Amino acid sequence: MSRAVRIRGDEVGKMSRARRIRGDELETERGARAKKRSLAEVHSTSPRSPGQLAVRSSHSHPEILFAIFEPDEAQSGGRVRDVVESAMEESSDPPKPPPYEPYIPDELAADPAILAAFKHAEAKYEEEEVRLAHLFTMDHYWHKPSSCLRIDPRLLPIRELARDAVLLAAKSVILLSSFLENQPLNKCCGLWFQRDDQRKTALVLTSAHLTRKKDPNQWKGQWTGEYHHNAKVIVHLLDNTTTPGQLIYLQEHYEFAIYEVQVDKPVHLPTFNGRVHSGQDVFRLGRDANLDIKITHGNLAYDIPSRHERCHYMYFLRDASTLKLLHDDGGPIIDLEGKVVSLVNNQINETFVPSSILHKCLDFWRRFNCMPCLHLGMTFSPIKFLDPICIERMARKHNIDSGLIVEQVSKESHAEKIGIRKGDVIESFNGKHISTTIELESMLIDICWDHFDQEKKLNTEKDVSLKILDATKLCLRTRNLTAIVSDRGEDIVKGAYPITSEEANLMILDS
Repeated sequence: MSRAVRIRGDEVGKMSRARRIRGDELETERGARAKKRSLAEVHSTSPRSPGQLAVRSSHSHPEILFAIFEPDEAQSGGRVRDVVESAMEESSDPPKPPPYEPYIPDELAADPAILAAFKHAEAKYEEEEVRLAHLFTMDHYWHKPSSCLRIDPRLLPIRELARDAVLLAAKSVILLSSFLENQPLNKCCGLWFQRDDQRKTALVLTSAHLTRKKDPNQWKGQWTGEYHHNAKVIVHLLDNTTTPGQLIYLQEHYEFAIYEVQVDKPVHLPTFNGRVHSGQDVFRLGRDANLDIKITHGNLAYDIPSRHERCHYMYFLRDASTLKLLHDDGGPIIDLEGKVVSLVNNQINETFVPSSILHKCLDFWRRFNCMPCLHLGMTFSPIKFLDPICIERMARKHNIDSGLIVEQVSKESHAEKIGIRKGDVIESFNGKHISTTIELESMLIDICWDHFDQEKKLNTEKDVSLKILDATKLCLRTRNLTAIVSDRGEDIVKGAYPITSEEANLMILDS
């Protein structure tokens, strides 16, 4: 099955599980609540076998092709490569004579004419050697390899698999540059994920940092950055040509952006893989200013987010000996089959959004032209990812071994008003137990989907039922939290107040 599948407008299927593999029609978990949509809308199917994918189309756009998303439960099959004929024409010209190095026979070493002829022949030979050394096939002699696949002996057991994976995925990785008033702003990598052969356009997914206000030293201390939506963006294609990129959508919460590009020939669409696990061998891909691919090996990890880090992040753990590379923001993270498991959305913190979330976001955008999220006014740490010593102590003393610990509560948020405080534990959302923030983010997207199915809009309220363990009083409470449906980034405001002269006077009197 080819990597890009032509979408046929009449293919409509049923989803076997409550998962949106390629669209917006659910037939199981929602059951009777799901509205039957017109065939003219975007449809979905679920994979029926490994390598078979859900297709999405509308009758008005039968020529649109999408990247393939493989769900978490899909089994990986072998990769079959098509034989691609060379685009070069065969030459009938006779081959050039091979360059032989000239030398002077001993018996003619004293002949001035022979010496002059030798110097002339030697100069021609050296000129030809220089020409051959600069052939594209010979540059590995003078270009020192920086790839971890070449220089790290620890990767020897997976070197061949990784090489094939990188070469496959690299076909979809491009470079983008942004400019503000003709001055360079940022550079990011990007990934093709959709193309329209009829309109000769393609969509590229990249990091929102491409147009973020240029001050990376402050990015770690900000929840939501400032973006130059009108910045000029240039897309560097792999044939060394450039073309403008038109901003279609920028998502502050997930920190990625979508650009539309005019293309003269089809682009390579990747395969996304929703199966990720902690410790998995992966590679980050990027491109430098020469469009050379850059490869960084590491492992996936779940972790406790620090302040100003979104709860849906996963983390890329680089090899300790690897230099930190700053040219792969917006590039993919791939597995050993060359499938995309995530997008690097923040190279400073080395965080990324896993493909399972990315898929739901793109699915939502195709259906509703936005990617909303619920602003809860809180951040969390999963008990599951704490040190086992801490988990055992909590279970032994308080009979708690799962849930989300509240780390921060935004000042004057509804969460604060209903009494949620730092250190409390959220045991369930809408009656469902959640053990990780990735699970929570997935559920929140589903809640937003229900919200939009009811023809409600952005920037409106949505109630969520929470079961809360009050860590101070050691009691359970159930509360309804009013969240905001928004596609903007959420800032968690730290509670602070100014000391007044009246308060200072009272302290003096009390002392």
